Amino acid sequence: EVQLQASGGGLVQAGGSLRLSCTASGFTFSDYAIGWFLQAPGKEREGVSCISSSDGTTEYASSVKGRFTISSDKAKNTVYLQMNSLKPEDTAVYYCAAAKGCYVEFEYWGQGTQVTVSS
Repeated sequence: EVQLQASGGGLVQAGGSLRLSCTASGFTFSDYAIGWFLQAPGKEREGVSCISSSDGTTEYASSVKGRFTISSDKAKNTVYLQMNSLKPEDTAVYYCAAAKGCYVEFEYWGQGTQVTVSS
């Protein structure tokens, strides 16, 4: 059974940091890219960052570049999203997902983890 378990969300003040984790099981981790997405209330889901598990190539949305860092621990089948200098507009439910590449359809999705940034 494919599972993506996202965790690490919470409430933080503006300027603070959080680290999200996405632990995968049920598929060959090194064959997939793992992406992070966010969905704010009343808005469409949007991509935040993505990492290729095979070669470590990373991608970032312009809104988070320089503040967020994505990384992968193959031994733990886990991808992390380190979020620094958080802003109130980062408030959203964050989801992780898996795909054969960062720019193809994401096949597997985890449940979301809520990130709330207070001003």
